[in-house]
Amino acid sequence: MQMMTTTIAIPIWQGRVSPVFDVAGNLLVAEVAAGRIENRQRVPLPAGHPIDRARRLTELKADVLICGAISRPLEIALTDAGIEVVPRICGDTEQVLAAYLEGNLVTTEFLM
Repeated sequence: MQMMTTTIAIPIWQGRVSPVFDVAGNLLVAEVAAGRIENRQRVPLPAGHPIDRARRLTELKADVLICGAISRPLEIALTDAGIEVVPRICGDTEQVLAAYLEGNLVTTEFLM
């Protein structure tokens, strides 16, 4: 039996969740199975149209996007592509990822 893997994408800027996803240059992409990070990589994001960003997350097989601010058209494009969007999150990237894995992300500590 194969374990279910979840791919989490977080836009990063200087070790923190990028304040605005629409202009973020890089993503932390973490593959998680059984609550443990199995693989992680830093991936560049294309500049330009929101559809290009949504397409890139789809190519990366992202299941979840944890981000700060995000425009409504981009959020709609992502949710239409089947990606869960967790917006208005800020903080240290590693702490945010750990809190998400523990089910404690939506606390006042990480809310914008």
